[in-house]
Amino acid sequence: MHEPLPPFETVSRSPRQPPARLRMQSLLFVVTCLTTFAAGAVGWEPLLLGVDPGIAERIAMYWPRGLAYAVAVMAVLAAHEAGHFIAARIHGIPATLPFFIPVPILLTGTMGAVIGMEGSRASRRQLFDIAIAGPLAGLVVALPLLAIGMRTGDAAAASPFALPPLARWILAALRPDIAATGTVVPNAAFMAGWVGLLVTGLNMLPVSQLDGGHISAALFGRRGNWVARGVLLAAIAAIVVLGAYNWVVMVVVVALIGVDHPPIRDDGRPLGPLRTVLGILSFLIPVVTFMPEPLALG
Repeated sequence: MHEPLPPFETVSRSPRQPPARLRMQSLLFVVTCLTTFAAGAVGWEPLLLGVDPGIAERIAMYWPRGLAYAVAVMAVLAAHEAGHFIAARIHGIPATLPFFIPVPILLTGTMGAVIGMEGSRASRRQLFDIAIAGPLAGLVVALPLLAIGMRTGDAAAASPFALPPLARWILAALRPDIAATGTVVPNAAFMAGWVGLLVTGLNMLPVSQLDGGHISAALFGRRGNWVARGVLLAAIAAIVVLGAYNWVVMVVVVALIGVDHPPIRDDGRPLGPLRTVLGILSFLIPVVTFMPEPLALG
């Protein structure tokens, strides 16, 4: 996922980054390492860091699990953002290093990461390459971790962490001993892969400046805005009908950022058959990775 750079900020085509931004990125990286470490150590529970008196004791007892999860989930997020960053550099589009997003609620310890990019300079082909590179790179790391976590995890009848269709298929292939409605006890590799699927599924929705929104804009041009509007209306309808009010905040954020994709540079070159087919197939990613109800904590 990436956001546009503020209009007052410029990024050169060289790898150098402004010192103030580098300090902020470094701080966010360190804090996210700490929050994901704490999340893994306490066992991925809805605890607020620094509030529950038992957190410190559990971190001291289960720190190896926390360390394993922090390394794994940061690798997933870093791979995703590195895909965007490297593709942007290859195409000469100014981009920043990632801003990791820590959260003090120790379910996952993070909400992912973003990079800044001057997307208005990108052509349709360049925007497509940059957008698709992140999710594919993230899945390359997330899926093996998910598989390892499923293969080595203890069987469980239920878990607060829902499994999307892709995860269900992997579990059925790797663990025939687990019932169709069963799952595994959360472990570091499984949870890192789970977060990777959640982040990818959200980012690949064809709305606004999410990765899926960029791909839609590259494929359909301005007509992609109608796709985004349709998805947003469908999301609002689903929230009302299904009572999935946990997504209200995200819908509001997307609406505030802007549902339509901002204009991009059109050099007159078509995407070509390979990018077009890959782009259309990429819309299956949120179908198999998105979780309408990721958590069941009630």
